[in-house]
Amino acid sequence: MYDVIIIGGGPAGLTAGLYTSRARLKSLLIEKGFTGGQVMTTEWIENYPGFEEGIGGAELSRKMETQAVKFGLEIVQGSVIEIAVVGGIRKVTLEDGTRYDTKSIILATGSNPRPLKIEGEDEYRGRGVSYCATCDGAFFKDETLAVIGGGDSAVEEGLFLTKFAKTVYIVHRRDSLRAAKVVQERAFANPKIKFVWDSVPEKIEGNESGVTTLHIKNVKTGEQSRLDVGGIFIYVGYNPNIEFLKGLVELNENNYIVADENMSSSVPGIFVAGDVRAKPLKQIATAVGDGAVAAVAAEKYIEEKF
Repeated sequence: MYDVIIIGGGPAGLTAGLYTSRARLKSLLIEKGFTGGQVMTTEWIENYPGFEEGIGGAELSRKMETQAVKFGLEIVQGSVIEIAVVGGIRKVTLEDGTRYDTKSIILATGSNPRPLKIEGEDEYRGRGVSYCATCDGAFFKDETLAVIGGGDSAVEEGLFLTKFAKTVYIVHRRDSLRAAKVVQERAFANPKIKFVWDSVPEKIEGNESGVTTLHIKNVKTGEQSRLDVGGIFIYVGYNPNIEFLKGLVELNENNYIVADENMSSSVPGIFVAGDVRAKPLKQIATAVGDGAVAAVAAEKYIEEKF
C-alpha cells in the first residue's frame, strides 16, 4: 500500500515525488519511458529560473530525478492501463499485470507531439519524418530540412537543426510567428533559416531511402508548391496522454484533464499536474508548480481520509 502513486516522470511528476517523499509519504512514481518527459528532448533550456546561463534538458531531468530519489521516491518503469477505485483505495494496473494499491494518485502523464495526419506521414515516420530534432537532427547532416509550425518548439528546434543542415525551411500557416520574441530574433538572424509563410503541408513523398519532397499549399492564394527536403520535423502542438483515463476523470473538449486550483480532478483522491492538465501555459515552470500543489493537496487528502 502506497500513500501516493505518481503516474508520469516529467518535471511535474518528479516535483510531486520530491514533495511527497519529503513529507514522508510512501511514494511511487511510474514512468512508461524515461524520466524527464519532453524536457529530455530539449537541447537547451533558458527560461527555467536559477540557471542564468541555461541548462541542458537531459541534465535538468537528471538533477530532478536524483533529488527526488534522495528523499525516498521509488521509481518503476511500466505502462499504466487501468485505474480503479475500490472502497476508497485506488488500484493501479500495469500492462504486465502488476498491480499497486494506493491512497491517492497524482496524474502527471504529460502529452505527445500531435501528428499532421497527412498522406505519407506514417509511411515515412522514422525515415525522414520526426517529432524531435534533438533526438534525430544529427542524422541529417548537410541536408535541406523542413520544420512545420511557428511556436517556441518549432523555432527553437529549427535553430538547433541549423547545426547539421545546410538549409532549414520553417513552414507556418500564418504570416507571423508565435514563438517568444528572443527566439524569433535568433531565427530571423540565422542565414540557414528560410520562412515559408501562410502555408500548410499537404503530402509527404519519398523513396526507399526516405523523405524527398514536402507538398505545401498557400492558405491565402491556394497555390500549391513543393519543397525538396531530406527530412521533416513536425511541431504543431501536443495531445494529452489520457488513453487509460477516459471515463474516469472529467476532460475538457480537447481531452485535457479538468482540475481546480488545488490540482484536484473530478474524482476525490486523484490529482493532476503538468501538461496533461487543462491550463493556459504549458512550461517546465508551471509543471513544477503544479507538482508541488498536487503533492500538498494529496498529503492533506490522506490526513483527512485515512
